[in-house]
Amino acid sequence: MAVRLVPIGEVVTTHGIEGWLKLRLYNPNSIVLSPDKKVYLEKGEVRSQRQLQKTRPHKGCLLIKLPECNRISDAQQWVGCIVSLPEDELEPLDSGEYYYYQTVGLEVFDLQGNFIGKVTRVWFKEGGDLLVVKGPAREHLIPAVREIIEKIDLPEGKIIINPPPGLLDL
Repeated sequence: MAVRLVPIGEVVTTHGIEGWLKLRLYNPNSIVLSPDKKVYLEKGEVRSQRQLQKTRPHKGCLLIKLPECNRISDAQQWVGCIVSLPEDELEPLDSGEYYYYQTVGLEVFDLQGNFIGKVTRVWFKEGGDLLVVKGPAREHLIPAVREIIEKIDLPEGKIIINPPPGLLDL
C-alpha cells in the first residue's frame, strides 16, 4: 500500500552560509519536526526522502538542516520544495480538530443548504488561509476563519459556511 504524504510546508529560502533551509510551515501550531525525522522533499516531478539533521525555530518559520547541505550552494537546490510527512506520522489531534489537507474534497454548503462547490485545495497566504472551492459556475475563495466556517463535518464530507454578503460574488 502506498504511503500517503501530507504537505506540511515549503522551503522558501536558504539561511546563512552553512546550508540551512528556511521552511514556512503551513500550520506552525500543529507540526513538530525534530532532528532525525525523515521528510519528503518534492520539486516538480522529483521526490526525495531525506533525514533532518537539525531543526530550530526562527521568526515564525522553522530552519532545517540536511546532512548533505554544508554550504549555501548545497542548499539552494532545495529552495521551492514542498516538504511532506507520511500521514501516519502527523501529531494526533483532539476531538473536533482537523488538518487542512482533510478538507480537500469536502462539499461546501451555506446555512440554507445551497451547494457552493467542492474544496479543491487550501491556499496558504500570509494574511490568512483560503479554501479554494470549485462551484458549478465559478471558483470561490473562502477564508478559513471561524466567523465564516460554521461546521466541518469530516464523516459527512461537508463544510457549512456563513458567508458575509458579497463574498460569493467576488
